[in-house]
Amino acid sequence: MAGVSVPPAEVLLSKRVQQMVIAGDEPLGPYLCRNDHHDEESTATSPIPAVDIGCFATGNWSAEETEEELQKLKSSLSTWGCFQAMGHGIPTSLLYEVRQLGREFFEQPMEEKSKYAKTVNEFQGYGADPVPEEGQSLDWSDRFFLELVPEERRDYRLWPQQPTFFKKMLEEYTEQMKRVTEIVSKSMARSLGLDENCFLAQFGEGAQLAIRFNYYSPCTRPDLVLGLKPHADGSGYTIILQDEVGLQIRKDGKWHTAFKNPDALLVLMGDQMEIMSNGVFKSPVHRVVSDEKRDRISVAMFYTPEVGKEIGPEEGLISGEAPRIFKKVKDYADIHWGYYQKGMRALHAAQV
Repeated sequence: MAGVSVPPAEVLLSKRVQQMVIAGDEPLGPYLCRNDHHDEESTATSPIPAVDIGCFATGNWSAEETEEELQKLKSSLSTWGCFQAMGHGIPTSLLYEVRQLGREFFEQPMEEKSKYAKTVNEFQGYGADPVPEEGQSLDWSDRFFLELVPEERRDYRLWPQQPTFFKKMLEEYTEQMKRVTEIVSKSMARSLGLDENCFLAQFGEGAQLAIRFNYYSPCTRPDLVLGLKPHADGSGYTIILQDEVGLQIRKDGKWHTAFKNPDALLVLMGDQMEIMSNGVFKSPVHRVVSDEKRDRISVAMFYTPEVGKEIGPEEGLISGEAPRIFKKVKDYADIHWGYYQKGMRALHAAQV
């Protein structure tokens, strides 16, 4: 790169990654990752456990079978910080259609997508994340982010007219996600021997759901550029749909590639669940690698406590053998974002 003039991040973000790929532009400056463990050992496939959450919802399983799944859930979240959710009750056809919804949006002409563009300092709408602090890399991806729940946070001006079924399908998927988050939240509490409604109470009646459609374009330098830089989520937890492999979870000093399963939901703990569980559940660092030839779509649903709601470790998890690790915090997602922009984690800000 010696002798090459590299535009600042603000200028690069004015041009979408898709546009750069179509124009044949090479990844420049801020897109080149530095100090991100990009060369560390990674695995081709991962043994991320699958848990059948249907046993917690239907009541058709025996007590022994249910207890076995609860222990599998607890083990998965205390080691991996995530699990592959099966038996969630969402039709495979809807999961496919939601992924296609994202793909069809990103396949539209730039003129159409630009109708829903956001500025670099906004979150809702089409575009990249706000510009990070100097020295932090940019992600090789384009995004479309919408707030869904509570309904008054929706900005329907940003909901696309094309595809024509976008609104109907997104509303249907949102209702399914509300049901799934209730099952998952209750199941996590039960796995820890707590009242099943305790985490739901911490999330609050105004708990938030937001969706982000991610489009990862092919990249000529996958050795130097990441689709999404290493980070942990600031949500309560995140539910992810994948169409191809690319997401990697960091565990025991290695990057583990999450295998694709079109019928599964990957449930990934965020920092706020690590706080609520007093550190029993882990919020894993993860990233998305780029691919030289293949594009990729993923759909992430973020489940976060209501605005202004104070959260903290469940009292039933605190004892002489397990002292309080975290203090109570409010609007942690805002704290997390400030550190994320610097390429740092925020959990220490919540520690006792």
